[in-house]
Amino acid sequence: MMYTKEDIAKLDRISKLKIVNSVTGIKPANLIGTINDKGQTNLAIFSSVVHLGSDPALLGFVARPRTAEVGHTYRNILESGIYTINHVHPEFIKNAHYTSAKFNIGISEFERCKLTEEYIANLKAPFVKESSFKIGMRFIEAIDIKHNGTALVIGEIEHLILPDNAMIDGGIDLETTKAVGISGLNSYYTLKKDRKPSLC
Repeated sequence: MMYTKEDIAKLDRISKLKIVNSVTGIKPANLIGTINDKGQTNLAIFSSVVHLGSDPALLGFVARPRTAEVGHTYRNILESGIYTINHVHPEFIKNAHYTSAKFNIGISEFERCKLTEEYIANLKAPFVKESSFKIGMRFIEAIDIKHNGTALVIGEIEHLILPDNAMIDGGIDLETTKAVGISGLNSYYTLKKDRKPSLC
């Protein structure tokens, strides 16, 4: 089977989303927690979080085009300058997925999706209590992607919270943390660590 650019353009919206969102393979499933200047919290699921560098420790994610209904995460980050990234685990996949619904700005996804806000000292943004792997972020910059109206949001890690048993041989074992992956619109995957590949 082969699709040309023209074939993809002719697909209905849902088919296009399912196919194009799957072509990169399994991506990390993360909940991004934010708060605005009025103290209203927001939580949204993202599959676009990527590593951008280790020194300084930078992560990026793609924010969708902003409208009156969507874009609360990005707006809150621009207001507050802080946010959290929380891994999704099998126990609350359904709750996490439900955060993708379009809620009014005055409605917190934490409350509506039955997830719990959690805070630490020196970081105003809410973590997800149910997640055992959490990252506190400070906003650095956003790069507009003019071709489709999205933005690459870049932040620096300020806090890293993970289970003690996740550290193995100086690295993080994502199978131990029960990290969940996502592909397409609503296909979730659990991770299983394979053996280390040998050099060719």
